[in-house]
Amino acid sequence: MTDVDMTELARKNGGSQPLRGYLSKPSGDGPWPGVVVIHEAFGLNDVVRRQADRLAEAGFLALAVDLFSAGGVRKCLVSTMVALTKGEGRPFADIESAREWLVASSDCSGNVGVIGFCMGGGFALATANSGFDASSVNYAFLPRDLDAALAGACPIVASYGGKDLALRSAPAKLERALTRAGITHDVKQYPTAGHSFLNDAETGPRPIRVIMRVAGMGPEPAAAADAWQRIETFFDEHLR
Repeated sequence: MTDVDMTELARKNGGSQPLRGYLSKPSGDGPWPGVVVIHEAFGLNDVVRRQADRLAEAGFLALAVDLFSAGGVRKCLVSTMVALTKGEGRPFADIESAREWLVASSDCSGNVGVIGFCMGGGFALATANSGFDASSVNYAFLPRDLDAALAGACPIVASYGGKDLALRSAPAKLERALTRAGITHDVKQYPTAGHSFLNDAETGPRPIRVIMRVAGMGPEPAAAADAWQRIETFFDEHLR
């Protein structure tokens, strides 16, 4: 596990200055398939680092990109969400910089996937047609023009919680759109899970954690175990 500086790539691509990330390597000898990990709205925290570590344990070179490198959550969150809504801007350049960093690494086989959670899941969906070989979309809001967003997309595995009221209809909509587009996919909704169920601990400031707990959001180990197994199997199939 090590910190990575991608500032030069980001400068070339019009991304954050600086741009940093967290790299987790599998044990043994590479090269390995790469995965860009995109965090939730609370930023690149220990939960996200452990998600990257989990992917490394499964045999993937995992690079968690910090979309808030240039100023932290307070300074960068709003502009990052606006960029996601527009489908363009600095965060997309940062994600592309992370992808290029992995492709250029001697530890990477050249095949690269992307995985994101909540806000990051939205970016994983929005960048699925941007050079990645597979995408894992987790409790992501869907873009208004979903069919256009999926044009030319790579294979997608998606996971949602049935108790996530704001996204209850998203899995069915995404499933239909992926089928229409002829994109290989695996979409599943977990009845016992809410938002952020793949996290292994609560995140965010204490008042936010209380609200999330009351709303049924946060870790759900049983659903998470199944979802991680699906994600790793999907990445095995499409990245190795």
